Amino acid sequence: MTETASRPTLEAVAARAGVSRATVSRVVNGGEGVREPLVERVRKAVEELGYVPNQAARSLVTRRHDAVAVVIAEPETRVFADPFFALQLRGISKELTAHDSQLVLLLTEGPEDYARVGRYLAGGHVDGALAFSLHLDDPLPALIRGAGVPTVFGGRPGWADGARGDTTTVYVDSDNRGGARDAVRHLVGLGRTRIAHITGPLDQTSAVDRLDGFRDVMVDADPRLIVEGDFTPAGGERAMRELLGRCPELDAVFAANDVSASGALRVLRELGRRVPEDVAVVGFDDMLPVAEQSDPPLTTVRQDIEEMGRLMARLLFRGLERRAPVGQEGQDGQRGQHGQGLAGAPSSVVLPTTLVRRASA
Repeated sequence: MTETASRPTLEAVAARAGVSRATVSRVVNGGEGVREPLVERVRKAVEELGYVPNQAARSLVTRRHDAVAVVIAEPETRVFADPFFALQLRGISKELTAHDSQLVLLLTEGPEDYARVGRYLAGGHVDGALAFSLHLDDPLPALIRGAGVPTVFGGRPGWADGARGDTTTVYVDSDNRGGARDAVRHLVGLGRTRIAHITGPLDQTSAVDRLDGFRDVMVDADPRLIVEGDFTPAGGERAMRELLGRCPELDAVFAANDVSASGALRVLRELGRRVPEDVAVVGFDDMLPVAEQSDPPLTTVRQDIEEMGRLMARLLFRGLERRAPVGQEGQDGQRGQHGQGLAGAPSSVVLPTTLVRRASA
């Protein structure tokens, strides 16, 4: 057995630096009112002794936990299989690292998970929360509000469209409807006339917005050419088979995300349909591991998923630094497009999308 060396204490740092314990506490906890020469002496002593601040004691002083909960309203089987979540988490993690804050990942799969997440958030373990992939009947927003945790949402929540008079919710989203219009207009421009749509789950606003964008262009679309998917490859396969059974003569498909499009491509290939000669296919997301490696490479609508995650975290920290509730608006409740309300409080951001043309359409 080896003995563990005792951790250096505040008293040891104070003795090494030749200052009081209170001075050391103010320096290591980010307090003010300490002259710069003393700050440098304390920092040098901290480095020499390898002192690590006690997080619990630090939290008492700063009222911050240096941790953020990332709440994803999906089961772990979906989260760890879909590259969308990896990209968004990468963006969040980069911003949290820049703020010396830890990421606490919370997933929900059943009622017991929601109760657990609610208890954790209410327990004062984190400074704020980032929540995404919400569904319209999701209990998470009510749990988060009940916990009183500053929160930024990924994607436009279903209650943030003015229908409930909500002027405080802060979210980061992409122009889903506009991107879908661009995708379908591209297919129309190729001369395609029987254009089908594989939607996402219609209890999520991103899927509804993309369906609305499809309908904006295909005003008189045959209802048989719209099938609900679930943002998964298997859902794309199932929907593609259903579409071909309903309308074998279809000549184009707009899938609501890239992984659904990859499933559709597999079915078309299996059934001998040439892409794009017989059926043109467009996706949504531009997740490179999917879009570039599809057969053929996928034409798709690009949204900057990693940047969405980074902006979510940035807006949360901006609210925390202001010591004001995240989502507080200016006096007349207006929102900006760049994360800044009239009084400087965070406001929602909608990022633009871009059509990326590859071989599938």
